[in-house]
Amino acid sequence: MNPAHGHNPEAPGAPVREKSPPNRLINEQSPYLLQHAHNPVDWYPWGEEAFLRAREEGKPVFLSIGYSACHWCHVMEEESFADPQVANLLNDVFICIKVDREERPDIDQVYMAAAQALTGAGGWPLTIFMTADQKPFFAASYIPKESRYGMTGLLDLIPRISKIWQGQRQELENAGNQVLESLQNAARTPPGEGELSEAILDEAYDTFFRVFDGENGGFGDAPKFPTPHNLIFLLRYGNRTGKEPAYSMVEKTLHAMRRGGIFDQIGYGFHRYSTDAEWFVPHFEKMLYDQALLVVAYTEAYLATGREEFARTARETIAYVLREMTDPGGGFYSAEDADSEGEEGKFYVWTKDEILGVLGEEDGERFSRIFGVTEPGNYREQPGERRTGKNILRLRRPLASWVHVFSTSEEDLAWFVESSRQKLFAAREERVRPGKDDKILTDWNALMIAALAKAARVFDEPDYLAAAERGAAFVLTSLRRPDGRLLHRYRNGEAGLAATLDDYAFMIWALIEVYEASFSPGYLRAATELSRDLVARYWDCTHGGFFFVPDDSDVPVRQKPAYDGAIPSGNSVAMYALFALGRMTANLELEETTNRMRQAFAGTVRESPTAYSHFLTGLEFMLGPNFEVIISGAPGAADTKTMISAVRSHYAPDAIVIFRPSEEESPEIAEIAGFTRDIVTVGGKATAYVCTNYACDIPTTDPDEMLRLMKSTGKSPEPIV
Repeated sequence: MNPAHGHNPEAPGAPVREKSPPNRLINEQSPYLLQHAHNPVDWYPWGEEAFLRAREEGKPVFLSIGYSACHWCHVMEEESFADPQVANLLNDVFICIKVDREERPDIDQVYMAAAQALTGAGGWPLTIFMTADQKPFFAASYIPKESRYGMTGLLDLIPRISKIWQGQRQELENAGNQVLESLQNAARTPPGEGELSEAILDEAYDTFFRVFDGENGGFGDAPKFPTPHNLIFLLRYGNRTGKEPAYSMVEKTLHAMRRGGIFDQIGYGFHRYSTDAEWFVPHFEKMLYDQALLVVAYTEAYLATGREEFARTARETIAYVLREMTDPGGGFYSAEDADSEGEEGKFYVWTKDEILGVLGEEDGERFSRIFGVTEPGNYREQPGERRTGKNILRLRRPLASWVHVFSTSEEDLAWFVESSRQKLFAAREERVRPGKDDKILTDWNALMIAALAKAARVFDEPDYLAAAERGAAFVLTSLRRPDGRLLHRYRNGEAGLAATLDDYAFMIWALIEVYEASFSPGYLRAATELSRDLVARYWDCTHGGFFFVPDDSDVPVRQKPAYDGAIPSGNSVAMYALFALGRMTANLELEETTNRMRQAFAGTVRESPTAYSHFLTGLEFMLGPNFEVIISGAPGAADTKTMISAVRSHYAPDAIVIFRPSEEESPEIAEIAGFTRDIVTVGGKATAYVCTNYACDIPTTDPDEMLRLMKSTGKSPEPIV
């Protein structure tokens, strides 16, 4: 395995240890599993071979779930799984299975639910003890090698479990039965049905307003996660209602994140989350899905508010992804580790001497003042620890506020910061980089494709569209079976693993975004094909909504998630995307499907509306008023470009835009969206039809009149500045 593409335990400065012969994981594609391929633990990948051996030998199963960019997963691997003493105990007592949660989210989802049922908590690394029939009876997160600080270590825990398994095996199996049955019952139980009205949007907004951190941005106290879909909901709610605090909460949060330590001020891109309330000290891993969703949030915020900092942040984040996370074939890698040389954050932090050494005394002092760099250091790896001289770069106040301090102009100060950044970036490139998880996942790639396409539209950037189209082509060719069904993971030329709901839902959304950026009808055709497969294999015909796994899955429980966590749920995205696709293609069956979803999850969403913010974004779209804008004109003509640019430069999140080439008698779009067949230009000029529920206003050749007609539906497309 290329050390640049995965955690490298043999990197300079990492603990030196004897390499064990390879175990079964050596034949896997997941970088996370390959990190454990030379452990002395007799690891199996998830599969029937492991469970068959457990049944034959009468042993319980030790299931360990983690992911490549997880700091504590690395700690547990180096501390315990690489240790012969722990490995011998594990091999004697258990059949051991290692799972990459990103590669097998279906398995992770089931056993995370089991952990929460057993302990009331969860996290990664996730440790499960279970029977050979996949029934869990014990759950924990990180477990140290030796007992300390009230935590039982593996060296003490494994013999205890072995003794109980030998003497009270039936009790453990009964406990496992109860946990699995409760999960199965929860999956089968119909959610509280009903109708969701506009009142639920108000309730969610009120809750966000109550828990908003007015000083630091974000919601609640530490730790703080970006959760961009919360911000996207608030933008759309503010657009709907005109309530200014919805915008100000978003603006405060986006400004604070961009200026904080959670943002990589030198190389761009966002770290996973902040351990404190100020967005200062991050967990340093960088996940593709965070970059994608934050690009969407910053791009929409720019469109809604006109704030240039938001546009710049979206562009910087895209620059990071295209530079570091893009495969030559067009797909996007999954993550970069928090650790390098065995130390979390080492790649990203600076001593003041290092800054001065790169920039020189005068410029280094100036840069240090702006970014909070001090001699003692501003970064403690743990609260209460002594300062080590290390610094995380952040802007405690807007850059413009330093103009009077240094008696310079805003332009000169911006030039100074950028030239300094480039010098520090070049110096940092000489360091040992964090490991890269280079597997390509359909769902996360779809999020990045959607983000690039949206940014391409808003910023009129052909390079972003080209990257989105390359990504879409990669998924539609390299991550598909011969029968057209999607696959979940690609690495080293090999695609595999059944697609999840997220893969389908996110990819349908991505294809809609790419269509609206390119107006190439083939993307709508592909989205329609995927929607048929999604409904056929994932739909719950009894209660409505989509299962996470298809009808031929091998997991013990088919769950139906709606919770919008670090990323939006597949059901939330499916409801939004299928409604949009239904409107774009006049497919009433898709609209009916989304109406059933809205009813099926009503009771669940009512319990805690802010936990379903992306679902509420879809609901807001469905409640209307929403509209279809059909533009007819000659492709590439000046008046056509002006009309398209007008609609793209205004914040109109509940509009879908379709282009019908005027010079073609039977264009491809008319085959996919039949209602566009009779759309014609007026007087040979580019013409817009603004429609609500397929009923169209009088066509107009005036872009301003088009925007006025959109505004008359009750949604203001005017930017708020």
